[in-house]
This record gives sequence, structure tokens and C-alpha cells, in this order.
Amino acid sequence: MGLVQALGRLPFPLLWALGSLLGRAGYLLAGSRRAVARRNLEICLPKASRFSRERLLLAHFGWLGVAALCQGVGWGASRERLARLVRIRDRERIDALIAEGRPVIVLVPHFVGLELGGAAFTALVHSGVYMYQKIRDPIVDRQVRQARRRFGGISVERQDDLRGLIREMKQGTPFFYLPDQDGGRRGLFVPFCGIPASTIPMLGRFAGLAGAVVIPTFARFLPWGRGLELVFAPPLADFPSGDPAADTARMNRVIEERLQTMPEQYFWVHRRFKTRPPGEPSIYPPKRKRRKK
Repeated sequence: MGLVQALGRLPFPLLWALGSLLGRAGYLLAGSRRAVARRNLEICLPKASRFSRERLLLAHFGWLGVAALCQGVGWGASRERLARLVRIRDRERIDALIAEGRPVIVLVPHFVGLELGGAAFTALVHSGVYMYQKIRDPIVDRQVRQARRRFGGISVERQDDLRGLIREMKQGTPFFYLPDQDGGRRGLFVPFCGIPASTIPMLGRFAGLAGAVVIPTFARFLPWGRGLELVFAPPLADFPSGDPAADTARMNRVIEERLQTMPEQYFWVHRRFKTRPPGEPSIYPPKRKRRKK
């Protein structure tokens, strides 16, 4: 933890350079994750050439390294430093809703800059509430919780009664919703990049219960260590529709559209298509079994 915090004090361009080198080394060493990311790129960017996808894969690992080394920035940077590092675009879209007292869901897909973007949001825009999955290591768990609460962030355990979350939204606290992970058997199979993907159908439900407006929000690292950009997209119109499958598919389309514009920073190393519809084979290569000594 001390090392991560110490790295967070380094100049951001130096963090970018070191992180890029670390990530590209990870490209060579992380064989199983590299295979998962390569398969995801084949599925989601089928029109790109194999050479283009491989270049993108290498660049992606570089950005993973940058995100890892920048963790300490989100944990310890002051408001003043975050204001220097993070450019906020189109924040009037969310400011107007907060000023009106409207419940807001900030839809934050899994791009690699989301942790730093979340810290910048609570420090520079508004405090927020987020769902939290307890980390097994108690030291890391405590550090992450403290970091997210520094500027007024509120955590809600995934196992908690969700009525408290709805009340918090109705009182004007934006809710950070991170959606695009494999939903297991609890998810609905709706298209993601043309492939049925198990997706948790909660965005429409949360929006309906709280009467909330959904604003897709994207965190993007800028090249050459120039910082990070936090972009607020237009609110989703006519959402929710009342049809869980249609609402969940629409959420996936929003994510698809953005990953086409910044594919190197989408979280490709996650097994997004791990859960398959009944009777369909696995999309990913089997994991190699370790040999017993």
C-alpha cells in the first residue's frame, strides 16, 4: 500500500511512461489474460485486421499498466491536483439535473480510467453512492474504502437492503453504476457486439424505482501523460421502457458505441462472454492446468 501511495505522488507523465512499460511487459508475461483479451477483440472488432487487433492488444496492456500505477493518484491526490489532471467535459448535463434535485444514475462502463475518474467525480463534481463488493484482503479493503470516502463518497454493500440506495438517490446523491461484467446465471442474455452476453438487468430497475435519469459517463486517459478526460454523454431518453430485456440491451449498445471510439482503453482482459446460453460451447480457450510437482 505504501508503494502504491508513493507512486501516486510522482509526476503524471512519469507515471504514464512507467505504467506503459510495465503494461507492455505484462503483455509478454500474462499469457492467459492476453488470450482472453485477444478473443474478446476478435468477437467485438471482427472487421479489424489481425495485425490491427494485435497492435491494439499491446496498446491495451500499456494502458492497463498506466491505470495500475495511477491507483495511488486516486487514493491520495488533493482536489487541486485532481483539478489539474482531469478535464471534465459537458458537466452541465449532470449539474442541471443535480440542481433540479433529480435522482441521477451515473452509468460508468469498465474502461481502464474509471477509478481515477470516480475520484475526480466525487472531488470536483458531486459526492456519490456506489455499490461495493468487499475485498478479501482486509488491508486493501480498508484502503479502497477510505479512498472512496475521502470526498464524501457513500458505499453500499451488494448484500445490503437496496431501499437505502434508492432513498439516497431520491435525496439527490448520484449513484455510480458499473455494469459490464459477466452476469452469470442471474443475467439476461442480450446482445453485446452481436453476441448473446449474460448481463445483469438492474439499470432499468434502479432507474424505475428511483425515477432516475441515466447519464452515461466515460473516463479516458489522455496520451503522453496529459491526464484524464471525464465525459458526460447526453441522458438516456425514454428510459426505462419497462421491458428489462430491451433496457439491458440498450445499455449494452451505449457501451458498444463508446468502445468503438476508444477501444484500446476498454477492459478487454475480463471474460465478458464467460457464461453461455444453455447448450452453447465456451467462447474462450480452456485454462491451462498447472502441473503437479
